[in-house]
Order: sequence, then structure tokens, then C-alpha cells
Amino acid sequence: MTTPADVNNDVRDPELPGRLLATERDALLPWLRARAAEDFAVPVAACPGWTVRDVLAHCSAALMRVVESRFEEGVFSPESNDRDIAARAGWSDAQVLDELERGMTLAGPVIARAGGKLDAIALGEWVHGGDVREALGEPGAYGGPGLPDALALLARVTRERGHVPLHADLDDVDEPLRLGEASGERPPGRFIGDAATLVRLYTGRPADGRDYELAGVEAAELNLYKG
Repeated sequence: MTTPADVNNDVRDPELPGRLLATERDALLPWLRARAAEDFAVPVAACPGWTVRDVLAHCSAALMRVVESRFEEGVFSPESNDRDIAARAGWSDAQVLDELERGMTLAGPVIARAGGKLDAIALGEWVHGGDVREALGEPGAYGGPGLPDALALLARVTRERGHVPLHADLDDVDEPLRLGEASGERPPGRFIGDAATLVRLYTGRPADGRDYELAGVEAAELNLYKG
């Protein structure tokens, strides 16, 4: 069982995003460096049109933008993301991984100082790590050692964005999660299932065939990335 620290605490922990990035760095990078070259060309179903390498290049570029405070108009749009990937087309896989490791190491303090406006980037990086694991057939996608901090960050981001309220009873987490804004105007929906499935629903990843119950809210309403 997993116990996310302060998962229902509305007070921002500025160190949480950096801690999540460091945990994911230590778990993901050694595994990726041991993969065969052809694995980087595998398509990633969660990111249509992108390969494993493309996802990693996007992740490294996004983090270095944070580190270097490069947020020009249109940043993180599909067009901007594609340009970032294209800019790294001539790099070796090792160079992409090196930049990703630097970004995961250096971005945490910058995000901590940003007052919360960049916190969701750390969550997105962790989710893309799950996308890569799933594409390469690695068990435990959207789980692993970063899950407690990822859930705590997910809960707080959904509350700050005024997302639809949800009460989640997770099979593999000790404490129920309170997600979204409990304004009283709408009773909370109810989720019963495992944490990885909850993450899938909130990030628009496929959850077909997974064992869960959802009541009082439609799955599409949970997706943080819709639109």
C-alpha cells in the first residue's frame, strides 16, 4: 500500500514537484540508458505520431525551458512541442537522455520558486514517463516510486483549477483522495479502483479493460488535458 504525504493538504509544498522529478530521474534514466537503440523508435500510443525518442525530447525541452525561463508566446502548444522535437533531430539518443537528466535535476528549484504556476509540468513529466514505460511493455506504468508525490500533486492541481469534485478510494493507497473543488454546487463523484487507473483517467490515457468503478461523473470530465 502507498501513503501519499499530505495528499489532501491544500497548502502547497514547494519541494514536491522537484522531489517527484528527482525520483523519476533516478528510476527512469538508468533504465532508458540500458535500452536498445531500436526501442527509441517505438511509437507511443498515448502521444499519437510520437516515438519514445520524441516523447523524451519533448520532456527534456520542456524542462530546459523551465530552467532557462524561456516562455515565449505559444510555448507548449502542439506546434511549439513539434519544433522542440525537430530541433533535437540531429542529436544522439544519449544526448537527449543527458539533457533530460539535467532538466530533471535543475528544474525542481526553479519550479519551487515559481509559486505553483509551473507545478503541473512536473506531473506531466512523470506521466510521460508512464507513457514510455507502457510503449516499451514495462510493467508499472503510471505507478512506481513517484506515485505518492504524483497523487499529492494531482490532487492539489485539480483543486486549484476548480476541477470537478471526486472522492477516490484507491485499492493500493491507504488514504482516500479528495480531488477537484468541493464547492457544494455539485456532489463529489466517486472512484473505486487502483491509482494507475485514476491517473489514466485524469490524463486522458486509455483505461479500457481496467477494473474500476466511476459514479456521479463522466470519465471525460476528469481529463485535465481535454480541449
